[in-house]
Amino acid sequence: MPRQPQPAPFDGALVINKPKGKTSHDVVDAVRHLAGFRQIGHLGTLDPLATGVLVLLLGRATRLVQFYSGRRKRYSAGFRFGFATDTYDSEGEAQGPDSVPLLDAAVLERLAAERIGRFEQMPPSFSAKKVHGRPAYELARKKQPVELKAVEVELFEYKLLEMEGSIARFVIECSSGTYIRSLAHEMGQKLGCGAHLAEITRTAVGEFSLEQAIPLEELAEAKRAGKFADCLIRLENLLPNFPRANVLPVIEKRVRHGSKFNVSIAQIQPGRAEPPPGATMQLDGGEPKAPRLRVFGQQDKLIAIAEAVVPRTYQPIVVFEPLP
Repeated sequence: MPRQPQPAPFDGALVINKPKGKTSHDVVDAVRHLAGFRQIGHLGTLDPLATGVLVLLLGRATRLVQFYSGRRKRYSAGFRFGFATDTYDSEGEAQGPDSVPLLDAAVLERLAAERIGRFEQMPPSFSAKKVHGRPAYELARKKQPVELKAVEVELFEYKLLEMEGSIARFVIECSSGTYIRSLAHEMGQKLGCGAHLAEITRTAVGEFSLEQAIPLEELAEAKRAGKFADCLIRLENLLPNFPRANVLPVIEKRVRHGSKFNVSIAQIQPGRAEPPPGATMQLDGGEPKAPRLRVFGQQDKLIAIAEAVVPRTYQPIVVFEPLP
């Protein structure tokens, strides 16, 4: 008789403050080691150069990743003007001599403001975008031609914070899939002096902010103290912007079988309308989606995420098996 897979010991989200020099996969591997199981995914990677918010989903929460795909991102980034690099960041090879440009705040502010809205952005050659099934950076490292297609992205905020010598720092809120390195490279081209991304911190992914983030060292200390679970955002507290409804056992049975079900208006509690402190100005970018509903049983445990078919009639999209 085949062995039944054991449920993961933890379900929820973990907001890590990724250190510079580590890959996102390094962080995932470290958390898997601390947590003692492998069912851990992430909501978008960060380059080794980057620090800040890396959101991990653990256990059954990994099934919620589809609902976070459109979350906006927020960054604090430093552009170094004077020369461009082949990777568009400080880890690449310089594409010309270093100059010492005289930066004009008004010009930088104007160039940033012109980029607000939707536009087609060309990803860097040194990126994980696939070309004939291979990551573009593999071809770029071998000096082979890289043919990438522009992708539509959207900027909601692009504001100059300060200038310090050849570095200008910006706050940027953007749609998922936006390359901040490309923004730096583009601005350097427009100024004619070249530029690259020198420093970057992701400060928010939707509702997950740097204020919540925990360094790996603190997570390891919590594990040693038997308090690993205290660092998690519980499964029941995820997707707080979705309305919720508690259903009776007879409806719960329909939900667990994936059948359509009805709820009354009185049963539905609205989701959180205002983003929490440190979050992006709005949680999602992109086109509006059909209304979603978090469905809870009488024990106040999350049993499903459902989508509206017609008003007050919902179809389960994700159904969670009850824990043994």
